Amino acid sequence: MKLIRTLLAAATFAQIAIAGAAFAGSNLDDVKKANTLKIGTEGTYAPFTFHDASGKLVGFDVEIGEAIAKKIGVKPEFVEGKWDGLIAGLDAKRYDTVINQVGITDARKKKYDFSEPYIASKAVLIVKQDNDKIKSFADLKGKKSAQSLTSNFGKIAESNGAELVGTDGFDQSIQLVLTGRADATINDSLSFFDFKKHKPDAPVKVVATEANADYSGVIIRKGEPELLAAINKALADIKADGTYDAISKKYFGQDVSK
Repeated sequence: MKLIRTLLAAATFAQIAIAGAAFAGSNLDDVKKANTLKIGTEGTYAPFTFHDASGKLVGFDVEIGEAIAKKIGVKPEFVEGKWDGLIAGLDAKRYDTVINQVGITDARKKKYDFSEPYIASKAVLIVKQDNDKIKSFADLKGKKSAQSLTSNFGKIAESNGAELVGTDGFDQSIQLVLTGRADATINDSLSFFDFKKHKPDAPVKVVATEANADYSGVIIRKGEPELLAAINKALADIKADGTYDAISKKYFGQDVSK
């Protein structure tokens, strides 16, 4: 009896393992059967995902999502939600993936899988065009830096000896630099590229860039390796055929994958 029970237990375990493996790869099949890749996104985070004057959902991440779906051979369907619950929507299976500048972190990787990075951002030091006294982060010592007080950028400025001038975000920080109420601001390189894309004549410049970048990826539930592989192949394909470059230059004026 003991041998029979052991054999039955082994057979049951094997069946569960097989079923688990089948389920792990079933999501790509489901996506193809539905002919739709459901993508979670905010819709309120320009220039990545937002609504234009006509109300249409547009943005860098929106076009990346559309390009990925096209390469997989399905249609994209965007499901909008607030950032606070966006990633949790994967657990509830509201969508197949989230494409919304989701930073790749060790904490998130414990629960979810990420594609290869598709966008990189760095902290940059921004000053007025005619400022020749600040050339590095170290030059911030004793200077006023316009920052969101709780941001990582603010911490960088403070660690370099700057006096922080509190702001609500990038736009206000830039305005304080332009009006001379602050000597500089440390901010996200992508935000700066977007700003210069829309206001190329604004008299501000980047004088220093942090060496280390932060990367974002397409995030999905764990246990769906076929879908992850398909997304990674799609990303590689759109980079190889020039689609990524065209989208990147449209929104930022340059390649932002590196």
